[in-house]
Amino acid sequence: MYKVNDQTFQKLIDECLMELPKDHVKAIKNVAIIFEDEPSGIQRQKLNLRPYETLFGLYEGTPISVRQGNQKLIPDKITLFKLPIESVSTDFKSLKQQIKHTLWHEIAHYFGLNHDDIRKLDKR
Repeated sequence: MYKVNDQTFQKLIDECLMELPKDHVKAIKNVAIIFEDEPSGIQRQKLNLRPYETLFGLYEGTPISVRQGNQKLIPDKITLFKLPIESVSTDFKSLKQQIKHTLWHEIAHYFGLNHDDIRKLDKR
């Protein structure tokens, strides 16, 4: 487990976002990207997570692929979960790598990709 303070974690999220493909990042509109220590009980319940299951990130909103031009007043939300991400990280480099991977995964959900689509892209 590799731990950092909240300010460092936020800085890593910001850095990782800037390292992702620019055309995809520029296309993100009306999405709050935040972090929390862990998923809430409500989030775990909505996802039917068992007590032993962990979650690194969560996209909450309507993917742009199904919006049909509708604009929402409330922003979509991508949440990264700090404690689970830290728990699988062994050093600073692996922490940053996990943050970047999780952020990219949740952004892919924003664009409408499901887990199978994301796995296929990850294998490339």
